[in-house]
Amino acid sequence: MACDTSSLLPLLSPGSTIDSSPAQPLRWSEYAAPQPGSVVHPATPEDVQAIVKWANERHIPFLAQSGGNGWATTFKLQHDGIIIHLDLLRSVTFNPAGTEATIGGGALISDVVAAAAAKQSLTLTGICNCVGALGALLGGGFSNLMGQYGLAIDDLLSLAVVKADGRAVTVTPADPDLWWAMRGAGPNFGIVTSAVLRAHPVAEKSDLTAWTGPLTFDPAKLEAVVDAIQNLELSPEMSLSLHFINAGRPVVLTTLFYHGSAAAGRAAFAPLFDIGPLAEQLAELPYESWNNGSNIACMKGGRRPVWAAGLAHLDAAAWRNVYDIWAELIAQPGAERSSMLCNIQPTAKARALPDASSAYPFRSTVRFHAGLTVAYRDAAFDATAQRYGEKVRAMWQATDGLARRSTYINNAHGDETLETVYGDSLERLRTIKREHDPEGRFNEWFPLS
Repeated sequence: MACDTSSLLPLLSPGSTIDSSPAQPLRWSEYAAPQPGSVVHPATPEDVQAIVKWANERHIPFLAQSGGNGWATTFKLQHDGIIIHLDLLRSVTFNPAGTEATIGGGALISDVVAAAAAKQSLTLTGICNCVGALGALLGGGFSNLMGQYGLAIDDLLSLAVVKADGRAVTVTPADPDLWWAMRGAGPNFGIVTSAVLRAHPVAEKSDLTAWTGPLTFDPAKLEAVVDAIQNLELSPEMSLSLHFINAGRPVVLTTLFYHGSAAAGRAAFAPLFDIGPLAEQLAELPYESWNNGSNIACMKGGRRPVWAAGLAHLDAAAWRNVYDIWAELIAQPGAERSSMLCNIQPTAKARALPDASSAYPFRSTVRFHAGLTVAYRDAAFDATAQRYGEKVRAMWQATDGLARRSTYINNAHGDETLETVYGDSLERLRTIKREHDPEGRFNEWFPLS
């Protein structure tokens, strides 16, 4: 039975809207996606409060959404529930000095990057423009600047949050339990309508330039590429990713990033150039263009489940097996666009803080974050996709070099144990959850209750 929202709209400010039949896909992946009866677009933070209170009075489930890129299978929202879509809360502003950024709950990464470039102030975001900036941040927040500034959650100064009872609060270190929990498990504790982050102004426009782009390798050289990445000494200015993509034929790519000049970047990544890439497409790019290479992946819709694992070590033989399985997968009719991605950032700055400093639990253990995306449209392929995904994930986990399985929550499939995504933070999170959301109103994203 669909959710009746006729009594809600009069409670909201004039700019708010309610959509009972969205014309476009709501999510990046429609696999196990929430199926709301209505989508509510609040125009102000006060509207978010009103929506939560209205839903609580009627026992109506709800889920807050910004970019809509989360792919986990933990979503249970159906037609009797609503999505609170934050897309009208997309403002990004800076203080006059450029040392603090205030980011609206619905702002996309592209919004933040554009505003930060205009202010000439570096601000930590993910590397995909269409992802919700704060949704990505609340899980931990990886970025190309992680080596210089740490995790994005480490730059947080305050969070404007609507809690489970509809109250609006400002969360800061003065509330140590909730502050700790929000930084790594935030969607379980409230709806963030805005956040204030530390920003990093630069003196020269040239400091907003990075040398970045792909290297293409013959798949026969995969083991050499994996070994080079395993042994690469990452300076703070560096980050990179390893990809398997179908470009009409199976291709191995590394996307390199160096915050600095082409000459310095080429020297830093020399071990990969020494292998002999087939092609390179690297250039010095301005800040606002750093993420443009990922725009091709931004189209919403279709089925794109991901199976992921955190790794402390890259085993070249295991990666050869993963490649062979992926090559078999993309030969399946309808699954040709399936891909593999492994992100690698310097971790020394993040590890300067202890694991227990926030709910994100893997500062000192996980170095590499790998994921297989099985892309297709026909739900009849679901079981086959699951077989491929689970097989690849098991190969990574068998050689992960970790004491226990550990997967970054933003990458996880949804069938992992809570210990796998929350690690040593789990029990404290459960305790804080009982205090701040005793009825489990926030229970869609790797729920703690």
